[in-house]
Amino acid sequence: MSEKTLYVISVAAERAGMHAQTLRTYDRLGLVTPERTSGGGRRYSDRDIKLLRKIQELSQEDGVNLAGIKAIIELTEERDRLREERDALAQELHAVRSSQAQSRGQRGGELVHVPRSTSVVMWKPRRRRYSDN
Repeated sequence: MSEKTLYVISVAAERAGMHAQTLRTYDRLGLVTPERTSGGGRRYSDRDIKLLRKIQELSQEDGVNLAGIKAIIELTEERDRLREERDALAQELHAVRSSQAQSRGQRGGELVHVPRSTSVVMWKPRRRRYSDN
């Protein structure tokens, strides 16, 4: 089990170079969502502090408003989630292809797109059910 360091709001604000009230505002707006104690106290992780610094950079250096920052954060998280999903699917596909190649006694294979107009349909007539005797 890995333990992560959590900071109270005053320490997190100092580490992020912000006022504690700013952190409360960002939490209320949903920009940063720290963990909560059973009593409701905020506990910020190193990841939260990194995000706070990114918010400050976007706001002060790039002039992005808070609504824009929220959209950037949400899109960045979605991008990261999709990248992880893509990578997992790529690994799964590689495993399936390797398994199929091994079952055929081959080292690898290649999927080739065949246009619909050149598709071949195999048909075999059924046996007759009744005899003509």
